[in-house]
Amino acid sequence: MEIRPHRIINRKKTRRISVGKVFVGGDSLISVQSMTNTLTTDVKSTVNQINALEKAGADIVRVSCPDEGSTKSLKKIVQEVNVPIVADIHFHYKRAIEAAEMGASCLRINPGNIGSKDRVLEVVKAAKDNNCSIRIGVNAGSLDKSLLEKYKEPCPEALVESAIYNIKLLEDNDFFNFKISVKSSDIFLTVKAYKKLSEICDYPLHLGVTEAGGLLTGSIKSSIGIGQLLMDGIGDTIRVSLSSDPADEVKAGYEILKSLGLRSRGVNIISCPSCARQAFPVIDTVKILEKRLSHIKEPINLSIIGCVVNGPGEAAQTEVGLTGGGHDNNLLYISGIPHTKVANSEIIDKVVQLVEQKIKDNS
Repeated sequence: MEIRPHRIINRKKTRRISVGKVFVGGDSLISVQSMTNTLTTDVKSTVNQINALEKAGADIVRVSCPDEGSTKSLKKIVQEVNVPIVADIHFHYKRAIEAAEMGASCLRINPGNIGSKDRVLEVVKAAKDNNCSIRIGVNAGSLDKSLLEKYKEPCPEALVESAIYNIKLLEDNDFFNFKISVKSSDIFLTVKAYKKLSEICDYPLHLGVTEAGGLLTGSIKSSIGIGQLLMDGIGDTIRVSLSSDPADEVKAGYEILKSLGLRSRGVNIISCPSCARQAFPVIDTVKILEKRLSHIKEPINLSIIGCVVNGPGEAAQTEVGLTGGGHDNNLLYISGIPHTKVANSEIIDKVVQLVEQKIKDNS
């Protein structure tokens, strides 16, 4: 059983491009991205982090290539991982050329700091020659000086103008395998820029609120910004930028998509905030269950409600449900039907057992 959102989101039809084996745009699933924070020259640590991100659900992983040593390391990294790798390039256009030659699936270039038109064209040629896609990554914090002089400050119009200029540059050179982002750390600026860009082009859009902050504040800001756009049908791939473990970015990205009914992965826990009516320690129970059930990749809904006010109603809509009852007498449900009573001390093990069994039965 799956809870369906009351509003159906009609995604804007965009062109479909390939980032390695992952398709972005068109009718493809909205992909979730993250980025490593290890030294790229430390191949072992970088590979380990990429594999951890893949395990967390990342479809695409970006790796920073600030120097020649990093791009040279990219060749071995690409060989040892399964997910497509995006090479993050700033300032040095030669790093982009090297990254394409070393096996990157996509080049992220920032028009504001990559250099002259001729340098961009050399990057385009390298991408063509190596079957590599490109992300035009416009950022409010590093706009071209001419645009800052024209608009006096970063604004939606400046971000979109930068994107359009570079779209034309790629199109004029017969290159169309690209996606675009117009990010800012300001939610209002970000949302307005993406909406303006979506109205005038049909290339896939990479969504994100850049430099959003720590785990809590960054997740909230990203949810507001990315969520607004997704609800309007805008966006083909997302990255939640957090000053936290990169795996947290992937988890937050999936939670945004799951909350809008756009993708499902793992256990979706519906739980109450707890109050004096709770018949068992709801908060601690949910924390433990999140860890104990983190290995599950298949989508399943689980309700953990501390009392009978909302418990039976939530359990009626989930595959597995728990409602708190008095005198250490809680009730477990399967597919909305009462299944068995359980004591507080047995809740964790019994819920994990039922969820795992339900997954097995569904497969």
